[in-house]
Amino acid sequence: MVKSTLKQSLGCACIILFLVQCNAPKKVKFEDPVNTKDKAITRQQKKTYSFDQPKVWISNEFNGARLNNAVQINDSVIEVQINPENTPINKSPYFAFKVWSDHPYSLYIKFRYPEGFAHRYVPKIKSQGNWQRVDSIQFQSTEESALLQLNIDNEPKIIAAQEINSTADVKEWYSQNIINGNENIVHEFSAGTSVLGKNLPVLDIYSGNPEDKPLVILMTRQHPPEVTGYFAYQHFLETIVSGTPLSKEFLENHRVLAFPILNPDGVDMGHWRHNANGIDLNRDWAKYRQAEIKQVVSYITKISKQDNNKIVLGMDFHSTYEDVFYTNQLRNTTTLPNFENDWFALLEKEISGYKVNEAAGNSTKPVSKGWFLYGQNATGITYEIGDVTPRKRIAEIGEKSANAMMRILLGGSH
Repeated sequence: MVKSTLKQSLGCACIILFLVQCNAPKKVKFEDPVNTKDKAITRQQKKTYSFDQPKVWISNEFNGARLNNAVQINDSVIEVQINPENTPINKSPYFAFKVWSDHPYSLYIKFRYPEGFAHRYVPKIKSQGNWQRVDSIQFQSTEESALLQLNIDNEPKIIAAQEINSTADVKEWYSQNIINGNENIVHEFSAGTSVLGKNLPVLDIYSGNPEDKPLVILMTRQHPPEVTGYFAYQHFLETIVSGTPLSKEFLENHRVLAFPILNPDGVDMGHWRHNANGIDLNRDWAKYRQAEIKQVVSYITKISKQDNNKIVLGMDFHSTYEDVFYTNQLRNTTTLPNFENDWFALLEKEISGYKVNEAAGNSTKPVSKGWFLYGQNATGITYEIGDVTPRKRIAEIGEKSANAMMRILLGGSH
């Protein structure tokens, strides 16, 4: 009797294990594996620093802030220390803090980074709800130092490497600009939660029956400070749901899964690059050790299987020093072997004075565009926007690249 019960238990356990393995996302091999096991981070202390002569306050007590210390050098200079969440890490020092005084005052902010890191971003200032990039008179930087001149008063100003778009800002954007008025085609779900329990939203976009439609994946914010890519993503997605004859036809024939924020913890914690476990999420697309990537991959896999949606294209929106599209060289065996050439030709035709900057190379490290290629036999593109690309140009590129994509996937007849 005991042996029979044991056999039954073992049999049930084997069945459960088999079902779990069948539903688990398929791991993907890459030439250069990356260790994405958890690494310790140093959390910044949330604090408002107070100085008496003059009476000035500097604070990091808000989502998206990055400030590790502030020290008064003299009556006109305050030095701010900016450290990464951990190392090794890309040399993209991100900063964000508030500053104000009890009366109008001219102040200098001196930036200090750990050895081996230099200033990258020209500061942006948010005052009375508006962001503005500082000019060359206010700010000077070299490899060794960076100095910002500010006119401050009792109205707090935010000084940041890039415009802050926290998880709350992202939700407000897609709720108002993507879902509102489009409830018949845009369906909000959750792919799961981050390491710290923040939502991983997904927008499931289609018209009519979702089954059997080619599937396009759009994602962004794996790396917290890379907001210019996020801005392009905004215009790209808004164009897809714009209700034009092209967008209507596209959504009648295709399905889009849009992930507007893949690293909510890193975004709100003001990280330079990593998630709350100290890992670059765009190196985890092989074994899915991090909660964010594991759940997103599982969600994509589940949707694709249950509704017979073949993944044909994946785009991951980022920022770097200049506009560039990172593509895979291997294309002949993919679902859309001619997509890149057709898409880039159309972009250069439709955007005045635009020359596509393409960097082609099969992914050797476990990044998203490689996952689309090796794991899904689909076209994978990393869509990068320059740090200082003007917002008007970003809007034009985002809108016209979305229209070009839709035209090509519909057969190029529009």
